Amino acid sequence: MTKRFQTHLSIFSLALVLVACSLGSNSNDPALGPVQQSAEELAPVNTKFGFNLDDFHVQTGHIEKNQVLSQILSPFGISALQMDLIANNSREVFDVRRIKPKKQWHLLQATDSSHTPQFFIYESSPRDYYVFQLQDSIYCWKGQHPTEKTLRYIEGEIDGSLYQTIADQGAPTLLTLQLANLYAWSIDFYRIQKGDAVSMLYEIETVDSVVVGAPRILASNFKHKGRDFNAFCFENDGRLMHYDEEGRSMKKAFLKAPVEYSRISSKFTKKRYHPVLKRYKAHLGTDYAAPRGTPIVAVADGTVTKSSYTSGNGKFVKIKHNSVYETQYLHMSKRAVNVGDFVKQGDVIGYVGSTGLATGPHVCFRFWKNGEQVNPLTEELPSAEPLQDSLMPSFILEKDRLIQLQDSLKNELTL
Repeated sequence: MTKRFQTHLSIFSLALVLVACSLGSNSNDPALGPVQQSAEELAPVNTKFGFNLDDFHVQTGHIEKNQVLSQILSPFGISALQMDLIANNSREVFDVRRIKPKKQWHLLQATDSSHTPQFFIYESSPRDYYVFQLQDSIYCWKGQHPTEKTLRYIEGEIDGSLYQTIADQGAPTLLTLQLANLYAWSIDFYRIQKGDAVSMLYEIETVDSVVVGAPRILASNFKHKGRDFNAFCFENDGRLMHYDEEGRSMKKAFLKAPVEYSRISSKFTKKRYHPVLKRYKAHLGTDYAAPRGTPIVAVADGTVTKSSYTSGNGKFVKIKHNSVYETQYLHMSKRAVNVGDFVKQGDVIGYVGSTGLATGPHVCFRFWKNGEQVNPLTEELPSAEPLQDSLMPSFILEKDRLIQLQDSLKNELTL
């Protein structure tokens, strides 16, 4: 072997050894680490709105009362012509006239001595923001901050009002209205009594610890008069809906009452002393006392067959829902629909008043089944369409998962 070849072989062998040492070295050992990163490379990136804010000179402020966008941007060198382009080019995404007081804004400028404005950002809510590109092709796009979802569980016995029970658990009181809507087809909330209880698993979304949007009920149990009413959230055909443990929709074909925030002032009875006529007669309806002007809603989809006035009924509306059911709403101060109108469940059809034979503002709600007036509070009303058989296995898995989550969080409460 020639001396020249031996020299090349030695160099090659040494190279192999060095490579092997590098591959086998411990990267956590500062003496053996193959790559030394600079402090600048290791520093966290200040990313927000899709930008590395360290690449800009950032100005921040809040919209003042009666302030318009041009008043914010003109001190930074944005001309009237540029402002027109910004307003026109962004109109399909965001109308700059809609900026609101107290909302935060940010201006990203070049870091050189020119401090040329590059982007303007308007935060319309804790989650949503709009970015306006101020140079070259001027345009606007909408962005959203990443949210963090948190599960919470509460339970409590009702000793007063549902609202207070929810508030006492430290939960968003908006859940009260959500529960009322969820169980509107199953529970008469005018008859909630002491000893009823509620528990629920719900989800909130936060951005930097600030709650955004409405909470979402994932599973709940309402114990009413010794009976359990369970509800589970499940996605069906792209929509989140609630079903009972058997996969039946929580949404019935009829609401329990045509008004919110009221009380029953007179029940359905075959014999009642009439306060105006001063004699006993049948009262084939349910009276809901409520403040004058309270919206009255249709309890189910249907077609308006009467929208009229009589001396006894006052201003009233009657709706035919199908070949079996009809409903009527009496003593309105104002009617909001006409004969022939098709209304959907929850649509406003009039407003509470005291027209006709009425001593105070209320709505007399009447209910017909096969042409006979019946008490809607004692009727077993039909439910909406249940889940398809093909979806039941997925629903059962999701229901079991939610029950396990509830049990886990409930156990944490008792620790």
